[in-house]
Amino acid sequence: MALHVRKAVIPAAGLGTRFLPATKAQPKEMLTIVDKPAIQYVVEEAVAAGIDDVLIITGTAKKSLEDHFDRAFELETLLERKGKTEPLREIIEIAEMAKFHFTRQPEPLGLGHAVLMAEQHVGNEPFVVLLPDELMISRGGTVKAMVDAYGTYGASNVALREVPMSEVSSYGCAATEAVADGIVKIPHIVEKPAVHDAPSNRVVMGRYLFTPDIFEHIHNTTPGVGNEIQLTDAMAKIANTTGLYGVIDNEGSWDAGQKLDFLRAQVELGLQHPELGEDFAALLKTIAADL
Repeated sequence: MALHVRKAVIPAAGLGTRFLPATKAQPKEMLTIVDKPAIQYVVEEAVAAGIDDVLIITGTAKKSLEDHFDRAFELETLLERKGKTEPLREIIEIAEMAKFHFTRQPEPLGLGHAVLMAEQHVGNEPFVVLLPDELMISRGGTVKAMVDAYGTYGASNVALREVPMSEVSSYGCAATEAVADGIVKIPHIVEKPAVHDAPSNRVVMGRYLFTPDIFEHIHNTTPGVGNEIQLTDAMAKIANTTGLYGVIDNEGSWDAGQKLDFLRAQVELGLQHPELGEDFAALLKTIAADL
C-alpha cells in the first residue's frame, strides 16, 4: 500500500438546520467567513498538507459547491476586460488548487455512509477525511502531522484534543497509550459515551486519515440510532485489526456548525486578515467601548 497520501474526502451533504433560515436555499458550507465560504478554508487546509485530489460528498441543493470550485469563464472574461487582475487571479486559483470531484449521498444515513460514498474514487489508497464544520486553527499543520504519522506507522490515525470530562458525551472518545511526542495508540474508541463510561477526555476532532480497509469495516457496521451508520464503530474495528493512532492537536479549532463558534471564527479570522485585520481590530475596540 502506498505511503503517499494525495486524496481528501469532504462530507458536505448535511442540511445545516442549525443555521436556518440562512441555509434554506444555500449550503451551510457556503456561508461566508470574512471573505471566503467556510468550505474553502477546509480545502485550503488539505492543499497546504500536500493533498492534490479532493472529493466532496454532496446532497440536495448543493450545486453551488460544485460551481465555487469550477472555472467561471464569463466572470473571468468580465474581470479581465475591466483590468481587475487580482480578483481574476483569486477566482482562477480556487479552481486550480486541486483536482475536484463530486458525488452525491442519496440518503442521510450517517457519517460512515457518507465516507463509504468515496470507496470507488479512493480505491486502494490512504486518504484523509475533513469535516467541513471544523476549521482547524493550525490550517494545514494538523493534517500534515497526520500524514507524517501515517508515513511512520503505516496505519490509520485521527486528530485528538482534550476537553473537560463533562463534555466527552458530545464526541467520539478514545482510550490512548503514548507512543511518541504528540502521538498515541488508540486501543479503543467509543461514540458519545456517558461521562462515567468515557475511556479518557481525549476526543476526536473532525480530521481522519484512513487506510482503505475502513470501507470493509463500514460495510460490516450495523446501522444504529436513526438508521445511521456510525463512522466511530468502523474506527473501533480498525483499532482492533490494523491499528489506529491519534495525533494530539493543541491549537484547537472553530466549530463552524455552531452559531457562537461561527461568530468567533469571523472575529478571529477577521483579525488575521492581511488587508482587514488592523482596521477590524480598531472597529472592535470602538464597538466594545460603546457597550
